[in-house]
Amino acid sequence: MFGKTRAFSGFAVDDIERAREFYGDTLGLDVCEEHGLLTLRIEGGTRVLVYPKPGHTPASFTVLNFPVEDIDGAVEQLIRRGVTFERYPGIDHDEKGIARATGGPPIAWFTDPAGNILAVLQQD
Repeated sequence: MFGKTRAFSGFAVDDIERAREFYGDTLGLDVCEEHGLLTLRIEGGTRVLVYPKPGHTPASFTVLNFPVEDIDGAVEQLIRRGVTFERYPGIDHDEKGIARATGGPPIAWFTDPAGNILAVLQQD
């Protein structure tokens, strides 16, 4: 039934303007704002809808993953742009905040201004 549709994902934030600045300026994504909603245009044609929600509660799981070829370089660049990386109990993180022994690729988590969890991970 939906095999040929162009599905997209979305998540809520508490402040569209702060989200636009973060996703556009800090992360360097192509961001389009229309009718009070943001569309994040991700390489390869992926679109992610970001919408305002009164009383927003941040997601308790990762809402968006950014695969990169060089996680160390990406994390260092994000730190220079003011991003702080999360450190979760029970997970070993290096000095930059990268978890390398998770059973998957090296990964580092951070949050957007609304508290939603994002991740940068080493691409195979």
